Amino acid sequence: MKKIVLILVGLLGLTLNSYAADPVWLEGKTDKQYEITVYRSASCGCCKGWISHLKDHNFSVKDVVVNDVNPHKQRLGVPSKAASCHTAEVNGKVIEGHVPAQDIKRLLAADNDIRLLAVPGMPSGGPGMDTAGARKDSFTVYSMDSQNRVESFNQYSDY
Repeated sequence: MKKIVLILVGLLGLTLNSYAADPVWLEGKTDKQYEITVYRSASCGCCKGWISHLKDHNFSVKDVVVNDVNPHKQRLGVPSKAASCHTAEVNGKVIEGHVPAQDIKRLLAADNDIRLLAVPGMPSGGPGMDTAGARKDSFTVYSMDSQNRVESFNQYSDY
């Protein structure tokens, strides 16, 4: 009888575990893969960190090292107030700065006319800026649509 009870308890545990949500560290890592092209300078370490973040979240990254990122920002219509250290293109959308991979995937999965996501500047603690011991600044991910209207897409107080 004890053996049957132990088996039933074990099966119940396995069943309940299968309904558990993915842990936070897995969020966005097991879903569809997107190809993204990132333009950055050779000397930027945080850009490399952001690329690692994208790869960790199942993006296929084309890393384009350039002497000057600004011509790519201009070609893609990145406003100067939104500028950061790197610029990317994915599925016809523009990504500027340290935008979390989950937000990029949320943008790509939705039917919308958003053409750009941006995290202006270089907030400490964001993806690629999250070195050990770094402070964690709050930051906002902004969206810009085809009519150049800007809205808050997501906010982080402790990424």
